[in-house]
Amino acid sequence: MTYRRHSIVPPYLLRRLADSDDPGVADVAQQTLLTDRSLRDRRGTQPSAPGYVRPVAAVGEATPRREISTAGNTDHLPGAVIRREAEPATGDLAADEAYDGFGATWALFREVYGRDSIDGAGMMLPGTVHYGQGYDNAFWNGERMVFGDGDGQIFGRFTASLEVIGHELTHGVTENTAALVYRGQSGALNEHISDVFGVLVRQYQLGQDAASADWLIGADLLLPGVDGVALRNMIAPGTAYDDPRLGKDPQPDHMDRFVTTSDDNGGVHINSGIPNRAFAEAARAIGGPAWVAAGQVWYDVLTGSEISPRADFASFARLTVAAAAARFGDGSPQHTAVREGWTTVGVSLAVPTGAAADQREPSTDAELLLRRTGGIAGLVKERRTTLDDLPAKDAKRWNRLLTSEALLAIEAGNPVADGYCYRVACEALAVDVTVPEGELTKSQRNLFQRTLQA
Repeated sequence: MTYRRHSIVPPYLLRRLADSDDPGVADVAQQTLLTDRSLRDRRGTQPSAPGYVRPVAAVGEATPRREISTAGNTDHLPGAVIRREAEPATGDLAADEAYDGFGATWALFREVYGRDSIDGAGMMLPGTVHYGQGYDNAFWNGERMVFGDGDGQIFGRFTASLEVIGHELTHGVTENTAALVYRGQSGALNEHISDVFGVLVRQYQLGQDAASADWLIGADLLLPGVDGVALRNMIAPGTAYDDPRLGKDPQPDHMDRFVTTSDDNGGVHINSGIPNRAFAEAARAIGGPAWVAAGQVWYDVLTGSEISPRADFASFARLTVAAAAARFGDGSPQHTAVREGWTTVGVSLAVPTGAAADQREPSTDAELLLRRTGGIAGLVKERRTTLDDLPAKDAKRWNRLLTSEALLAIEAGNPVADGYCYRVACEALAVDVTVPEGELTKSQRNLFQRTLQA
C-alpha cells in the first residue's frame, strides 16, 4: 500500500511565515518547507527504519500498544525508543503528551466505534518527538506520528494539541477505509474527516457536549502574541486567525465561497472548512455529545462500502444523510440535523442524472498544460491544449490520469540529475504536479510524448 504523508500545518501558511521580516520565524519556516518537500519526495511504501515490521495486537486483546521515540532534534527516524506501553511517564513533556494523546485517540475509536486501532486490527501506535530543529509541523507518514517542537515564536510543541494528534492518526484510519484521493474535494474530505475525529478525541476526553465545545483545531499550538485562536475553527471557518505573520484564515464556510486553486493539492486544507461547518452545525442541532450521533454517522460512511475514493462534497453529504436515516430513522432529529447541516453550507443533496455523482469528468474545453524540462541541454518543450483537441483515446487516458492519484504517487520522486521532468497542470481539476520522466510507466511516457508532439 502506498501512503501519502499528511501534515497539520499547510504549505501556504508556512510560505507566509517564510516571508516574515523576523529572521527567526522566516528561517525556521523555510527549513520546515524544505524538510517537508524532502519527506514528500521520499514517500512510498518503505518502512521508517530497516527491518521495521508493523506489529499487531494478539487476537482478542483490546488495549493500545504505544511506542514513543525521540529524534533528539535530528531528522532521523524513528529515533530512540523512550517509552513503551504501560511504562511510567518519562518526564519528557512532549513524549508523555504523545503517549497520552495516542491513548485518547485509541479510546475514542475503540470505546465509541468498536475499532481496534488505526487499521481495525490492533496496529501499534508509534510516534517520534523532538523531530528537527524548531520544526514547525507534525505529520503522519503512514506508519508513525512525527512531532516538531515548533519555532518558539509562532508555534509551540506540536504534542500539546490533543486534537492535532487525533487528526493525524485519523489519516491512518482513512487510508485503511475509504482511501480518499488527496486532491480537490475528495482531499478536502480527507482533511475534514481528520478534523472531525480529531476534535471528537478532545471532546470525548474532556466529556464535552457539542454545545459547550469550542470546535477549534490546534488551539494549543499558537503561542502568546499571535493574533488567532487556532489553525482552524470548525463552527466558524475563516475566523481562526488574522495575524500579520500568518495572514488571514482562508477557509470558506459556504459553497458560494469555495476556493478554486491548484495550491495545497487543490485546497484540501482550505475547502475542508465547508464540510467542517456542516458537521459542527449538525452536531449542535442534535445536541449532546457529538461523538454519539453525528460522529457515528460519519464513521458509518467512512467505513461503509458505498463511499468512493474520489467522493466529492455532494456525494459524501448524500451518504451521511442516508446513514443518519438508516441508523436513527427517516425524519428523526438526527436525520433532519444532518440534512440541514449540509443545506446550511450550500452543498446540494440532489441526486445528479447521468454520470455517477462522484466521478469527476472534466469539461472537454478544460485546459491541459504539459511541459517537459531538464536534460543536459536544459531544453524546454511545452504544449497547452484542451482535452477536446486531443485524439479521443488520448483524451480518455488523460481523464483517467488526471482524476486518479497516479501522478501524485510519483510527484517529484527520485529525481535524477539532468533528468527530464514533466509538469502537468489542469486548473479545472486542481492538478499541478511535477513528475520525473523515469518514474512514468511506458504507457504514460508514450502518452506524454504524443501529446507534446501533436
